[in-house]
Amino acid sequence: MSMSLEQLQRTMAAAVMQSLTPEEEMQQHDSTGRWNGRAMEEVASEFIRPNSRLTSFERLEIYNRQYWFRLQSAFGEDFPALRAVVGEQRFEALANAYLSANPSRSFTLRNLGSNLLNWLAQNRQYAGPKLSLALDVVRVEWACIEAFDNAEQPPLSIEQVSALGADSQLGLQPHVQLLALEYPADDLVLEMHQKQRRETSEAGAKSAEVQAHSLRTLRLRKKATWLAVHRTDDSLYYRRLSQAEYRTLSALRDGLSVSQALDAGFAGSRLALRNRIPLVREWFANWAQLGWICKPVDRPASQ
Repeated sequence: MSMSLEQLQRTMAAAVMQSLTPEEEMQQHDSTGRWNGRAMEEVASEFIRPNSRLTSFERLEIYNRQYWFRLQSAFGEDFPALRAVVGEQRFEALANAYLSANPSRSFTLRNLGSNLLNWLAQNRQYAGPKLSLALDVVRVEWACIEAFDNAEQPPLSIEQVSALGADSQLGLQPHVQLLALEYPADDLVLEMHQKQRRETSEAGAKSAEVQAHSLRTLRLRKKATWLAVHRTDDSLYYRRLSQAEYRTLSALRDGLSVSQALDAGFAGSRLALRNRIPLVREWFANWAQLGWICKPVDRPASQ
């Protein structure tokens, strides 16, 4: 079959991106519908020549397997704490099901987990008995990716922040990720990411070690936690927030004025006004020092 270069590239990509069998082998028949369920041996022979050692199918299978092994590896590197929560075997099934339902559509593997939170909430069987904790862990681990990669705008100085009025609108740095959690999941994520960094020179964590971490998560009790994940000098940091501070920052990020954001932040609070004023001054001073505050920015439509 004669193909243009573009046709050949698209055909190769479609074949390579097919999901593997449970035995991690290439599907014997087309599973995408592109070739109407035809035998992949026949499909492969149309654009790959056999050699003295391998058939067309076998040569294609090498690329198919390596593609999926790379996806699985990248996904596991992004979500080590989720692996600890759900366990090794369940995580493997979760990863394969998620990647099959959400194939990579970007030039970068950075975006692999972009839909994981929504997908896991709708496919709860893959999380096992710790669904709420698993979802919180995904929130934190994805926030780490966003915080590390997202843009940084010129921050407002402390003097500029001090000159703001009640009707002023502010922006929050795109890399600052605000999270409302049921568990203090940042502790677990921090532990697992530090462990992962220590093991970068090894082939990977031993299954027994992963299971030990998984067992320790049983002692992580529910506790409402408000968190900011942010970037400073190309390093990630976690900062715990009070509920009022979290609400205020979220309102500023969403385009409310300073006075409206503070009303939203202290909604339902019994804290006297005289005690709020020094607290708010401290917040804004800290945010300015951290470089979180900037001019209003357009937020991505997905947020």
